[in-house]
Amino acid sequence: MSSSSNHKTAWQHLAIWLGLVLSVFAVYAQVGQFDFVNFDDGPYAYENTAVRDGLTVPGIKAAITGVVSSNWHPATMLSLMLDSQLFGPDSGVHHLVNVVIHAMSSVLLFVLLRRATQRRWASAFVAFIFALHPLHVESVAWIAERKDVLSTFFLFLALYAYVRYAEHPNLRAYLLMLGAFALGLMSKPMLVTFPFLLLLFDFWPLRRAAGLRILWEKIPVFALSAIMSVAAYLVQQTTGSIAEAIPLAGRVAKALVSYVTYIRQTFWPTGLAVFYPYPRAILASQAGLAFLLLLAVSVLAMAAWRTRPYLATGWFWYLGTLVPVIGLVKIGEQSHADRYTYIPMIGLLLMVAWGAADAAAAWPRTRPWIHAAAILSVVTCLGLTYRQVRYWQNSETLYVHAIEVTGDNWLAEANLGAWLMKTPERRPEAIEHIEAALRLKPDDAEADNNLGLCMAQLELCGAAIPYFETALRNRPALLAARNNLAFCLARLGNYGAAITELQTTLRADPSYTDAHFNLANTLAKVPGREAEAVDQYETGLRLSFDPMSPDCASAHRKLAELLLKLGRTQDAISHFEAALSIQPDEQVSRTLSLLRAGRRVQSVAQ
Repeated sequence: MSSSSNHKTAWQHLAIWLGLVLSVFAVYAQVGQFDFVNFDDGPYAYENTAVRDGLTVPGIKAAITGVVSSNWHPATMLSLMLDSQLFGPDSGVHHLVNVVIHAMSSVLLFVLLRRATQRRWASAFVAFIFALHPLHVESVAWIAERKDVLSTFFLFLALYAYVRYAEHPNLRAYLLMLGAFALGLMSKPMLVTFPFLLLLFDFWPLRRAAGLRILWEKIPVFALSAIMSVAAYLVQQTTGSIAEAIPLAGRVAKALVSYVTYIRQTFWPTGLAVFYPYPRAILASQAGLAFLLLLAVSVLAMAAWRTRPYLATGWFWYLGTLVPVIGLVKIGEQSHADRYTYIPMIGLLLMVAWGAADAAAAWPRTRPWIHAAAILSVVTCLGLTYRQVRYWQNSETLYVHAIEVTGDNWLAEANLGAWLMKTPERRPEAIEHIEAALRLKPDDAEADNNLGLCMAQLELCGAAIPYFETALRNRPALLAARNNLAFCLARLGNYGAAITELQTTLRADPSYTDAHFNLANTLAKVPGREAEAVDQYETGLRLSFDPMSPDCASAHRKLAELLLKLGRTQDAISHFEAALSIQPDEQVSRTLSLLRAGRRVQSVAQ
């Protein structure tokens, strides 16, 4: 190839890279103004003190040893901590880092496919659809799905290293592949199918000769995959995320239907939502037709393996990478999820892109039409994705849209109610949505707890108590419901029962700060138990993950009042000062001035 041709190729590649990056940001830049959503963003970001504090020694230890939302993924948690360390806890930054990683992955996917296949425009088509498909909005626009974009970046890096290794086997390329794979697993365990992808790449596009060598060289990869598979299953089982109540036959039927659903959504991406409720029943005829379709495509792909090997690689890429999340082991309450297509869709795109390239080569007159269809597909995806991204602006827009497109969506109703109840004037509206959720899913303990809490916030503690009791019957380990029940019991003057509930809560979780404060508030109202109340306030303040929170300001103030009552004026002054340093308060400031002047004060209210 001449130098001028090489120069032209380099410019074409640069144009494709820039086109991918600019198109991703044209669609996703809006997320820089988006809020957190109350669907897993809490434990991953705004409620996670370790993340908010940035890269600290305790935070790094928690990332390596801890579990978040029933997942062990230290690389994901460390990346979120790094965001906070560099840019602060702002939601827009966390969103934009997801976008940056997605853009990098899109470019890396093009580079990987171009290197492995030597086909520029087919590789570019796959990369552009991957970058802009509306099914991928969930993975990119949801902060909690940092694990998706990060693990996929490492997957593409590992595949690229493997391509380099296959070209010139050497230890450096192999270790890079193995290291990238390990980081991918530590971002999201869905990558356990990676060894299977290597075998598919050996078949096509690398066309490596079959033999024992290509199996032996993958033993470390299979070992890592097996270890992570077992670990992920045990973590999910231990944390109660695996729901085996659905019989195996039902799970198999749903898996078959989901495979077809994802194909339909790939080529006709409408009615997309953050959560799809599990169907009440799946017709045997639906599962049967899905099985026949999947079997037919599998047979055709195998039949064409000599002349069109990309069909087998693409199809079995799609089938294989969905196995961990297709529902054979049911994890979570969702029927299926857009985010699960982030990697598997690439297999379908390989089939389409290389099939179109072969058609254009066989029938040159179709080439303009194929090119036009490819451009139209990219432009259509860009428009649909831009619109889909807007639904992720905040919790309300997200769940209202989900309810509109899915109908009876108990989780969207419940989460929308939980979001609305934080605004006092919207609590009656919140109650309506939570009640709708309970009509659809009567055993939803979180919804019962939120409904009770909402009523308690409206000063309806008597009406709230039955909902907390129902929540605890359905999920005895829901400590928030027990804490809230105790709060309402105390408000109604039933201090003994409230103290019993709180002591039960603290035996289950001695670090539950709010329960310590709640118990302290209750004990302070019982004559003769003031000293115990002081101990509980001090314990709660010592255990608090956020010593500058409004709750801590309130605890300091109440403790100071109690200490005044006990005649410990100097200790009271210290806690009034602490309360004032957290949250300005005119009454506290006035009381503190009087105490410093040597005046006797019995309470802040005086």
